[in-house]
Amino acid sequence: MTDLISYEPATGAKLWSGPEGNADDTVAKAREAWPAWAALPLTKRIEAVRRYANRLRGQSDELADLIARETGKPVWEARTEVEAVIKKVDISVNAYAERTPQRQLSAQQGMRTALRHKPHGVLAVLGPYNFPAHLPNGHIVPALIAGNCVVFKPSEKTPATGAFLVEAFTKSGLPDGVVNILQGGPSVGKNLTANPNINGVLFTGSAQTGIALNRQFAEQPDKILALEMGGNNPIVVWDTDDIHSAAVLVVQSAFLTAGQRCSAASRLIVKDELYDRVVKEVKRIADRLIIDEPFSKPAPFMGPVIDNDVADGLTESFLALMSAGGRPIKHMARPVPDRPFLTPGIIDVTDLEERPDIELFGPILQVIRVPDFDMAITEANNTRYGLSAALIGGSAQQYSQFWSMSRAGIVNWNKMTVGASSEAPFGGVGLSGNHRPSAFYAADYCAFPVVSMEADQTRASIGIGLKDEDHTAVEAK
Repeated sequence: MTDLISYEPATGAKLWSGPEGNADDTVAKAREAWPAWAALPLTKRIEAVRRYANRLRGQSDELADLIARETGKPVWEARTEVEAVIKKVDISVNAYAERTPQRQLSAQQGMRTALRHKPHGVLAVLGPYNFPAHLPNGHIVPALIAGNCVVFKPSEKTPATGAFLVEAFTKSGLPDGVVNILQGGPSVGKNLTANPNINGVLFTGSAQTGIALNRQFAEQPDKILALEMGGNNPIVVWDTDDIHSAAVLVVQSAFLTAGQRCSAASRLIVKDELYDRVVKEVKRIADRLIIDEPFSKPAPFMGPVIDNDVADGLTESFLALMSAGGRPIKHMARPVPDRPFLTPGIIDVTDLEERPDIELFGPILQVIRVPDFDMAITEANNTRYGLSAALIGGSAQQYSQFWSMSRAGIVNWNKMTVGASSEAPFGGVGLSGNHRPSAFYAADYCAFPVVSMEADQTRASIGIGLKDEDHTAVEAK
């Protein structure tokens, strides 16, 4: 059996190792546990996930340190992730009550029409490496509240964080088999999604993998598929007197988490007249960003990307943009040999004949200058993705136009493209998702509605369309 190994991106030190799991055995364990879990009263399931939240609250520093070491993100950012994980429980309880309540609908006298919701069964959760606790937790907790059992396969790049989460569920008293860890790489993930005994897949990751899952389930409409994929997100800077604040919002949108957020700003679209001042200030702030190990002092703004392969791919992408005619504003560099630290790269791609419509999952910001607001909106929508978009500056009327015309699931004004609230739905259109937004709306894909017409007594008659009984008997002779 193959061993899976996790290394700390910032240092290269070995962090965790363990065997890959068996998808069929793990799904069978979840399937066996499901009837009893689904039969529990909702209040008991809520009690169980609240015990889990309380346990994590007592281990928050330990989990934050683990996330920081395994992802390379600054420990201050890892702590905000842990806070989101804990808060997700109460948010999910409220979301389930609001999105999937039991209701009595209007009906004829002597009857009831009831609306209730049922769990799907066993759900596979495939997690990403950028938020290895928060994002899978955002699928797992709503699924459990609804009455599903879960098989969770963390990213092969962050197995230690995944193991920590599942251990917390187990030690919180959840029955055996309700939440299951399945460690492994892509082949293990393929075995999991191909298992006939799962009832759906809740996925966060790249568009490439999401499209493959969509194809795989094209002839299985009975299985729920929730795809939370990437973005090629625009941030538009228009008429504003506060160039510094605009630049801060751009830098935060593009470079938080080393640019490894699906909602990160990939494209800065800026008005011609503001171009020089905005780009100069964005570069000035980016030059000041501290890039260092997660626990270093002073605290860094960003750490490394997840590994050297990713860092190599991003530097090659920056060079490819230059080769195609892009004008570098701030060169991307590798400040630490053999480690995946990257300095932010900023490049003007206005004159490129064809701009690559791909998700560059890292600290690369492409700049496009435009002459008018209609062109800014056209450029913002010049992508097959549609997750997040932001307008910085402009008038209320322009924001209304931007909001109406933007093809994105998140449209902000004078705010970052990143940092969405878990108390709102999170998702996009195009290659960013399949109209199954997560966060507050995760309850929608964790249970399905069942409508029942009910009466206490059996009473029925047919009032039209029957032959007269006596007449029928005469004709029969």
